[in-house]
Amino acid sequence: MMPDGSQNLPILFLDFDGTISERDAIDAMLEAFAAPEWLAVEEEWQAGRIGSRECLRAQMALVRAAPKEAGALLDSIKVDRGLAALLETCAAHRVPVHIVSDGFDYCIRRILAHAGPRLARALGDVRVFSSRLTWEGGRWHVEFPYFAEGCAHGCATCKPAVMRRLNRNGARTVFVGDGLSDRYAAESADLVFAKAKLADYCRARSIAHVFYEDLGKVAAYLEALLRADALDASASAQAVEA
Repeated sequence: MMPDGSQNLPILFLDFDGTISERDAIDAMLEAFAAPEWLAVEEEWQAGRIGSRECLRAQMALVRAAPKEAGALLDSIKVDRGLAALLETCAAHRVPVHIVSDGFDYCIRRILAHAGPRLARALGDVRVFSSRLTWEGGRWHVEFPYFAEGCAHGCATCKPAVMRRLNRNGARTVFVGDGLSDRYAAESADLVFAKAKLADYCRARSIAHVFYEDLGKVAAYLEALLRADALDASASAQAVEA
């Protein structure tokens, strides 16, 4: 087992929408409450013609729901059944965990608040780096405190920049994600767990990754690596789609 305080201890970075949550919270809000023009904006983003920051700003301007309606919808979204186990595994090995998301703090807090006492305990000191969503003057307002000035990608949250900021000692980085907004984080991480569109992206670009269906598999895989004291440069090189 890796000794406490070792620089070999990894840092775990988790996407939220579709990774921690079983359903993308922003998509759920748009599908339920937005004018249909949001779909055209989504197509622009998926085609790479606009960044996620521009996409989210335009889409949230189309949402016609107050916090009461939006909150009721968010309360229905469940989290991945393996999240608590993954966080407990990391806590047992003193592995720091951070949530990095293009999504909104309002949605993240609301969904996690209804996830139960075990998860509330497991969340502990987990920090969230995401976009901000507030309701003022009868409409939603968005802010992007973690975007990178001068970045050509236009991401709402620059995940690689957050990862670099939190990794001043050169620790190995582990990233878990599912979507296109995770692609630059996957390119930056030492070990990648991917599913859905992120897995497709990794396969198309020969990015080594471990395919997962739920976070329970990530927890088991990471536990084995930590117990073997094996999360080093070779872990990334030897990661295979399973």
